[in-house]
Amino acid sequence: MALKRMDNVLIVVDDLEAVKAFFIELGLRLEGEQTVEGPLVGSLIGLKDVRATLAMLRTPDGQGIELDKFHTPEAVRFGPVNAPVNTLGIRRIMFGVDDIDALVAHMRGHGAEVIGEMRYGETYRLAYIRGPEGIIVALAEQVG
Repeated sequence: MALKRMDNVLIVVDDLEAVKAFFIELGLRLEGEQTVEGPLVGSLIGLKDVRATLAMLRTPDGQGIELDKFHTPEAVRFGPVNAPVNTLGIRRIMFGVDDIDALVAHMRGHGAEVIGEMRYGETYRLAYIRGPEGIIVALAEQVG
């Protein structure tokens, strides 16, 4: 009995189109989109009267991000939209990139806010950006 891989991470969103466009601009590809509903879905996730639209996105190496827009029951917001990185819970997703300057500039042009940038020793350059709905994405470029 052993883990084989990580398949995907779920992000519940309010504006599915905006968040989907953000991740596509970042370089993920849309694998598929569908609406799910009914008692089987509800019993799986522990909710009643579920109806949700989900979009599955994949990184170039196959890692997944699932975006879910709940129509019923309505999603519950927990805390501020632009919560700081030290807020409890999953706070960011990090991607390895080959040209951090170009990608940060590209994402700025699509509305991303740069939180900060730094060089981590002699091994990495890092940048944190904030996208729609306060989603934080970290970018890491290996140097040297």
